Amino acid sequence: MYGFHTELPGEFETVRKQVIEALGKEGFGVLTEINVADTLKAKLDSDMAPYTILGACNPALAEQAIKADVDIGLLLPCNVVVRENEQGRQTVGFMDPEVILGITDNARLTKVAREVRERLERVRESLAG
Repeated sequence: MYGFHTELPGEFETVRKQVIEALGKEGFGVLTEINVADTLKAKLDSDMAPYTILGACNPALAEQAIKADVDIGLLLPCNVVVRENEQGRQTVGFMDPEVILGITDNARLTKVAREVRERLERVRESLAG
């Protein structure tokens, strides 16, 4: 599996803000935010439940990764998805950096990926309460 998840009650916008705040507590900033539902509505006139991709980055860990492999930016930032599921609850999915960066077979990146995963797991745990 290339990610891990948690499911939360509450309104989509409230949970989205909680995720951004929890990421911040672990040293991640959100570099990009893609509102997929709004984009599909505007481009294709297609309706879907709220779905946002957050491009999260921890600058110190990103620097370590880039120093280990200058082309690693092709696999950054860490994506976090906030989406409303069929039950009206919010699912928060986290990219698994150990799986994604594991494709490089670079021991220095494996160490960075482990640290990123540990931080993202703490984010998930803090959201789940």
